[in-house]
Amino acid sequence: MKLSKNFGKTQKETPGDADLISHQLLIKSGLIHQVASGIYSYMPIAWRSIKKIENIVRHEINKAGGQEIRMPVLQPQEIWDISGRTEIFGPDLFKLTDRRKRKLVLAPTHEEILTLMVKNHVNTYKDLPLLIYQIQTKFRDEIRPRGGLIRVREFDMKDAYSFDISNEGLDKNYKAMIATYENIYNRIGLKTIKVEADSGAIGGKASHEFMAVSKIGEDTILKCSKCSYAANSEKAEFARIKQKTFSEKNLPLEEIYTPEMKTIESLTKKLSIDSDQILKTLIYIDSDNQPLAAIIRADLDVNETKLSNLNAGKDLRLASSKELSNLKIPCGFASPIQLENIKITVDTSVNFGNNYIMGSNKENIHFKNSNYPRDFSSDIVSDIALAKPKYICIKCNNQLELKRGIEVGHVFKLGTKYSERLGAMYINNENKQIPIIMGCYGIGIGRLLSAVIEQSHDEKGIIFPKSIAPYDAILSVLNIRQENIQKIGEEFYSNLMNSGLDILYDDRDESPGVKFKDSDLLGLPFRIVLSERNLKNGQVEIQERKSGNQELVPFETDIEKIKIKIQS
Repeated sequence: MKLSKNFGKTQKETPGDADLISHQLLIKSGLIHQVASGIYSYMPIAWRSIKKIENIVRHEINKAGGQEIRMPVLQPQEIWDISGRTEIFGPDLFKLTDRRKRKLVLAPTHEEILTLMVKNHVNTYKDLPLLIYQIQTKFRDEIRPRGGLIRVREFDMKDAYSFDISNEGLDKNYKAMIATYENIYNRIGLKTIKVEADSGAIGGKASHEFMAVSKIGEDTILKCSKCSYAANSEKAEFARIKQKTFSEKNLPLEEIYTPEMKTIESLTKKLSIDSDQILKTLIYIDSDNQPLAAIIRADLDVNETKLSNLNAGKDLRLASSKELSNLKIPCGFASPIQLENIKITVDTSVNFGNNYIMGSNKENIHFKNSNYPRDFSSDIVSDIALAKPKYICIKCNNQLELKRGIEVGHVFKLGTKYSERLGAMYINNENKQIPIIMGCYGIGIGRLLSAVIEQSHDEKGIIFPKSIAPYDAILSVLNIRQENIQKIGEEFYSNLMNSGLDILYDDRDESPGVKFKDSDLLGLPFRIVLSERNLKNGQVEIQERKSGNQELVPFETDIEKIKIKIQS
């Protein structure tokens, strides 16, 4: 390909609205074009890289036994209503109506439609297991698209689905897909870590994310400093530390006068106690406008994702002062004690202490020596605490470290969530109908490209790994106006291409500085330089982009030797 004919031009200035390095470099190098917020076109050079990423993904999934299909993006809303995900996805789900007034959606994922396909094509246990996948466009109406290809409203995804007759079969497929993902990341040159994750709108009993570690990643990871434990902040657990003044004896509950002590800080200061001797009560309002209370030790914070998951995945927000007043709860003095008609969730931290200070639902009054379950009851006792750096790892006695990452893959154990709702059954060897057990495995293709660039760049531009580089090398011919140089360059380019190398030929009439700057920006693995000076010495220059190492080789060198060097 001749660069003079390439559709897409490099830019000198860094786009002001691009905050991530990958976004800046993709725009500056002319690899993508923004159509609207969160909507991009891939230009020819980028598309070559995308297709190489797709081929690696496709090869590894096929190797794991996957069968590729293609499902429609446009789907009847009614199947989403049946699965319950029309409401769960909420405003992120693109909805439309056709000319017959039929409600449709632009699918953000394809669990529903494939489950219905399997329902029609699988009869008995002899038809299972199956691993089906596609590489297809998805749509999500993101509230805040950002980071170029990191968070967009239209994107390509590889989504795979496993179908099994047992949990043991699901576990086997799940482990196989994790190994497959690790192979994919290794092949495209991406460093990742596997973390425990919240299943979100996809659902299921367990899930893991693969994170490309990056300082600008939008996801927060808690990773043990010693062992292999890692989880995103929505899922992370930690070992609970017992209260420093733990008493063997539960003392009688009594009221204490606490005027204007509405905050944890004021209580600790005026009562001369530590925050782990206090239980705080937070009142939330869910998406159905129903209140619920969360009780947690005051040295900890509530993880609202964990709390939401215990409340059927409903969105939560803290109650306003007016809403607290309507519930007859004075602001700053909320308590589960004598709290009526409100669902109460207690964090497991309350079991690591006793004789707590706690609100009383009375103005300027707190309770002293409150104990669970003696003094208040609960609907749920569960881990609803937010893990933080320096907390103790749940698997060993070392501290958790904070890292940031870009999610580049997510795998789920769906179980029978979709098969039961959509009626996807198989007949077992006892002639009984059993729900098919499912797994789901997703990778965002465009996001992989951005994540690689985030990890592989320098101050000059992109550094493409060989496996996904749009071209093997760029041929920069200097002094192109000179007829003899131009002729030699054309012939050399043809010889390189005929040898099987994929070459981007910079045949533009530009200065060496411009050509080298654009070459570094585009980041192809090698740059081959033909110049008048080098040719007078009977040489051609080859430079590796990643290391910067240069080598002068005889111009008459067998093209096959240059090919071996570039492809080694």
